[in-house]
Amino acid sequence: MSADGFASTPPPGARSDWTIEQDWQSYTPAEHQVWMTLHERQSKLLPGRACDAFLHGLDALDLHRGGIPDFSRINAELNRLTGWSVVAVPGLVPDEIFFEHLANRRFPAGRFIRTPEQLDYLQEPDIFHDVFGHVPMLTDPTFADYMAAYGEGGLRALGRGQLHNLARLYWYTVEFGLLESADGLRIYGAGIVSSHAESIFALDDPSPNRLGFNLERVMRTPYRIDDFQQVYFVVPSLQALLDATLQDFEALYGRLARQGDIPIAAIEPGDQVFTHGTQAYAVSRT
Repeated sequence: MSADGFASTPPPGARSDWTIEQDWQSYTPAEHQVWMTLHERQSKLLPGRACDAFLHGLDALDLHRGGIPDFSRINAELNRLTGWSVVAVPGLVPDEIFFEHLANRRFPAGRFIRTPEQLDYLQEPDIFHDVFGHVPMLTDPTFADYMAAYGEGGLRALGRGQLHNLARLYWYTVEFGLLESADGLRIYGAGIVSSHAESIFALDDPSPNRLGFNLERVMRTPYRIDDFQQVYFVVPSLQALLDATLQDFEALYGRLARQGDIPIAAIEPGDQVFTHGTQAYAVSRT
């Protein structure tokens, strides 16, 4: 939940680290019902689609109980499992604040929830995207370490002018990542698991490319923020994802500075191709 162009001071009512109280008691019955509707719909769809780590996290945190989760309740179990916690923020936060939270094993989550009319699409991430989509994966020790390492890497990258490259890594893993398993491709990205339509599109539709994960390749690839993805990257394991993040980014940034972007729908020599997509959906939207 980071974005550029923020003022250096937090909004009224927020602390210096941009956190606010969740104020769980103020949620209305209608807001709780939106959560339960979304949770029920995704919970029926995701078995056989989401990776085991995500499904285990859903069970561990018991996210369906009582509507919108109380952060203080889920944080007790989350902290016990991996040392992480969820903190409420008023919306998108500055990059430095976002990275600082991740590096210290705090996940910033918006406290508001979409309206019943927005069940299928919302431009700004809400509590369902942030908590249902992101937090279950933080119960997995390996992925939890990856997120903390990403935050530390973000803090180091702030002065290099290459945050756009690092943002692509987050987008194609944390938000829209796929995982290889013995039973086929599985979802772990929050932008997919929190979306009914993209949970189907990402695995079943012939349109997008599905390519093997390569750190440098991912960081050279732009992404779509307003529609289904044209390419998904598949990691062989969560451990492989963590290991890739722990390499020397200084050398990597040097290479990226000398290279251009790879077109979003391109398949390059050397790519591991799981699906050579038709790109029919993207073409239909132009």
